[in-house]
Amino acid sequence: MLISYNALKSLIDFPQNPEELSALLTSTGLEVEGLNEVLPVPGGLAGLVIGEVKTCEPHPNADKLKCTTVDVGAAELLSIVCGAPNVAAGQKVIVATVGTTLYPTEGDSFQIKKSKIRGEVSEGMICAEDEIGLGQSHAGIMVLDTNKPNGTSAADYFNLKTDYCIEIGLTPNRADAASHFGVARDIRAITNKGITLPAVDSFSTGTAENTIKLKVENTEACPRFCGLEIIGVVVKESPQWLKDFLGTIGVNSINNLVDISNYICHYLGQPMHIFDADKIRGQEIIVKAPQKGTKIKTLDGLERELNGNDLAICDAEGPIGIAGVFGGEDSGVTEDTTNVFLEVAYFNPDWVRGTATRHSLKTDASFRYERGTDPNMPPYAIKSAALLVKELAGGEICNELFENYPVEIKNHEVNVKFKNIDRLLGKKLPKELIVDILQKLDISVETQTEEGLSLSVPPYRVDVTREADVVEEILRIYGFDNIELSENLSSDYLSDFPKVEPDLQRLKVSELLAGNGFFEVQNLSIVKPSQNAVLGDAEETQVKLLNPLTEDLSVMRNSLLFSGLQTLAYNINRRSKDLKIYEFGRVYGKKVNENGTKYFDKQVLGLWITGNAEAESWQVKSTKATFFDLKYALTKVLAGMKLNGLTTDEAVEARFEYGINYKLNNKIIAVAGKVKSSHLKYAGVKQDVFYAEVDWEYALKKYTPEVSFVEIPKFPAVRRDLSLVLNKEVGFDQIKNVAEQTERKLLTGVNVFDIYEGENLGAGKKSYSVSFTLQDPNKTLNDKAIDKTMSRLIQVFESELGAEIRR
Repeated sequence: MLISYNALKSLIDFPQNPEELSALLTSTGLEVEGLNEVLPVPGGLAGLVIGEVKTCEPHPNADKLKCTTVDVGAAELLSIVCGAPNVAAGQKVIVATVGTTLYPTEGDSFQIKKSKIRGEVSEGMICAEDEIGLGQSHAGIMVLDTNKPNGTSAADYFNLKTDYCIEIGLTPNRADAASHFGVARDIRAITNKGITLPAVDSFSTGTAENTIKLKVENTEACPRFCGLEIIGVVVKESPQWLKDFLGTIGVNSINNLVDISNYICHYLGQPMHIFDADKIRGQEIIVKAPQKGTKIKTLDGLERELNGNDLAICDAEGPIGIAGVFGGEDSGVTEDTTNVFLEVAYFNPDWVRGTATRHSLKTDASFRYERGTDPNMPPYAIKSAALLVKELAGGEICNELFENYPVEIKNHEVNVKFKNIDRLLGKKLPKELIVDILQKLDISVETQTEEGLSLSVPPYRVDVTREADVVEEILRIYGFDNIELSENLSSDYLSDFPKVEPDLQRLKVSELLAGNGFFEVQNLSIVKPSQNAVLGDAEETQVKLLNPLTEDLSVMRNSLLFSGLQTLAYNINRRSKDLKIYEFGRVYGKKVNENGTKYFDKQVLGLWITGNAEAESWQVKSTKATFFDLKYALTKVLAGMKLNGLTTDEAVEARFEYGINYKLNNKIIAVAGKVKSSHLKYAGVKQDVFYAEVDWEYALKKYTPEVSFVEIPKFPAVRRDLSLVLNKEVGFDQIKNVAEQTERKLLTGVNVFDIYEGENLGAGKKSYSVSFTLQDPNKTLNDKAIDKTMSRLIQVFESELGAEIRR
């Protein structure tokens, strides 16, 4: 949101300069994200002064040039060569001194330098209006009618005021501050200065008869509507002050009437629309939700179809504007407009939000209406707008100000206890100070007791509905920096701090993955309902948004899988096919049973690998990534988290063609596998993808920063190999688990170094060549101990796995 510093000063006389005001607003929660100087003309006429031509003689070496001497208030006169036909002695003129940069109306800027022109010294330039950006004329120099002393800056003479554009990062809850008036209210609460709004006491209706009838059919969507006719207006260019205001906040000037509506919106926070009254068919305004399928052509030239839940401003034949969002093209103000109808209303935020979302329209009006405007502002705003129309466009106000306000929107009541204020602030404030702050924020105290306050909150403060909201208001005005740190907090107070720092562990794993060629991604947690359904989630188990922006983004994801697949598809379609990515993100779900609905969410880590495992080079031949490349990366992550005692088994789930589960204490902590081709097709990925997911929250619980060190064994290790013929269904993990459970004392390593499948083994068989590392930390192993251990392993492999030992 952009705010004009000068416009704020017209509302409230605060002492702070732009930089100080920016810091003040940030301290109240209106964070200033940018502060930019706005000059009324390029360069701000810097270096230009009023001068007086003392002498003017023909140039000795040029017929069309004059040699002048000019007094610019300095100790010596300036010698200036001038080619203007109208230059003469005795004139007051605008002089650009040496070093000044000029910004002409057309063309590039240039700097004035001391030079010789046809042999004569020239120490400046006497300027025409187009040469300094003040007009188009180049017929001659500007001749001033003024008594101001020589040397007076041109900016002072032309009364050019530098403005500052304050860029505020407005949070969604601060709808009350979406205007200059709203920001001024916060400044008032901090500085205790009064706000002066433009007076509307002079407003009065005229004698001309109204020609337009008003009817509000849908009072739920439009609780308050004000309308006013003005006849005999003249559409023309806006005055400079209005163009300057709009220019500072980045709004283009159109004409005086359109500019007035934009001024009211940004100055007061009250959107409004001005219709060409002669284009209102049947001379009737009806506020209603037209039938589904009704069409309207909006100001952007597009034809839009209403869906039956879109409120519209209609005439006798159909809609002429989408209420609170966008005006219709056929009823807008043009250069030929002479009679207008002013519309200022309070629309239900839910209706406007739904309409703006359905039609993908985000306008200055919808930005404010869908967050909640002030229902008490329309009467003042329409009077203020009417007075501006009369001042800038002429015309006569008709004899009736329409207003439809059947049910008054009242203040809402909030009760707050002093003990809770003190508890949440972390500091006990005087009760008198609390009351004073609230009253400066237009929150009135209905009753006060020793225990607390009963408050009446104006309806424009849509974000203040609970006790905690009131405490937040007190805190931001009192000042976060004014809350002292508790004596119990200290940099060396470590006993209550957690042993495991989640952010630090996440950083360590991120560095590990980055070192192995992975790139981090971040995706939206909001997805299509069909995306969750692909993984088998029933609709009733999905977590739905209450106010989705679109149907395609209406539920929370139940897995990271498709988020990553969409990222892969985006990159693959741009010829980046060899990818390793990871994401830390949350997944969501709910369980419905006889006890009710329970929502849950958790943070997980997702890993994706696709394409080639390594980039092609002269040293390494590129090979396709396999499941084992993913498993290698996942094993490193689990080892980095010091998750010992993991077991594995086959993963049977909707995401994978095949995969394995990693379990700790018989609970799945990670899963990895090859993504099903049907899922890849759904995501638009045309190459194999391998995906792993770690239950990050469970992994953090099981992580310990403690490290155990053991002495390096003094005695040598020995290796023995076995060739096992097994059914194809038996995996290496099963061999390893059986071996480790059988020999817990001497076995220090199990590794597979060859796998063979062939017809000579028999159908459904494969052969594993496995090495076993044996070591005793206390003595050198002898053949007897080694043979005994290997015999026991062979026996278990034969009995439990059905292995045949190839000898």
